[in-house]
Amino acid sequence: MTKPLHIALCWHSLNHANLGVDALTRSNIAIVQAAAARAGRAVRFTTLCSTPYPGDAPEGVTVGPRAELKPLFTGRSPVHAVIRDADLVIDIGEGDSWADIYDGRRFLRQAGSKMAALVRGKPLVLSPQTIGPFNARWRRIAANAIMSRARAVYARDHMSKAYLDEHGIASETGEFIDVAFRLPFDRRARATDRRCVGLNISGLLYRGGYTGRNEFGLTLDYADLSHRLIDALTAMGDVEIHLLPHVIGESGESDLAIVPELVARYPYLIVPETFRTASEAKTYMSGLDFVVGGRMHACIGSFSALTPVVPIAYSRKFNGLFGTLGYTHLVDGKADTTDVALEKILNGFASRDVLAVDVQRGMTIAKERLDAYEDRLVRIIGEL
Repeated sequence: MTKPLHIALCWHSLNHANLGVDALTRSNIAIVQAAAARAGRAVRFTTLCSTPYPGDAPEGVTVGPRAELKPLFTGRSPVHAVIRDADLVIDIGEGDSWADIYDGRRFLRQAGSKMAALVRGKPLVLSPQTIGPFNARWRRIAANAIMSRARAVYARDHMSKAYLDEHGIASETGEFIDVAFRLPFDRRARATDRRCVGLNISGLLYRGGYTGRNEFGLTLDYADLSHRLIDALTAMGDVEIHLLPHVIGESGESDLAIVPELVARYPYLIVPETFRTASEAKTYMSGLDFVVGGRMHACIGSFSALTPVVPIAYSRKFNGLFGTLGYTHLVDGKADTTDVALEKILNGFASRDVLAVDVQRGMTIAKERLDAYEDRLVRIIGEL
């Protein structure tokens, strides 16, 4: 019997406090497993990430060691042993970390794991993710050199693919979409005759960004918008409002950390048991009538569960993603006023049957793109 292929999953993290990272991990595992089955190969996985979290792992998945910066570059990290044993390295960059929008240490950790694969001659695949921007010249040079030596580099949006084209990345490239549209879940029946609205209120935006000084450049007052939206929905009389934290740590940017404040102000809000995984959150959203989301992967979870959603976009990753799907029902947090945003959301709620049709149409596009990504993986796994 052929030995199972060992695939190292760099920058994938199960049970992450940010359920978006958990969604990417579980979704990509499901896609790679499907591709391997089509290629006639058994696979096992080891995840490599910045912080391993306790919790359940799918069958055949080992949660690997933490990727710390200095050991990565001195060759003393246990990450090197995993990569040395792997047949294939698949890197998802936690979705948007292969860029210079974060600090230099994060970029170097991201680069170090990729270099570890390349120096050992391991085929390296960058799964669909945001690529760039790399405004700092040294990061751009390093990133382009690494990507040109990879087996494949895949973008999840057209702006990222444009970067690859403009810089002449020599490896195989392609534009697909965020893998989280394939996140496994169990469809949930509605449990009430009342209209059920889920609010994913971002703790990061509610607090004014990382510093509280609006470094995202929002043109609306996010906290005020959240309060006015709850007031407007409450005034309708037959609406249940469910809070849906999608970043569940205790940090200042946590969605969960602002729940006590919101519940103190609005004691009738429904707060589900804390979601352990992104699949649990998606299952919950599948039983709602409408969702408003401040976190992109909460919006993807709702969308791919076929629940109408109005995202509140605070970066280009929202606009590019939903624009690819032809889905225009979103608030542009960097252009809309608070009044305009509230009107858009309430209009979306009133016309959620129209939104549901557009969600179905968008999911057809997402499925086609992820099927094409899976096809590429079938070919790559078949080469091993």
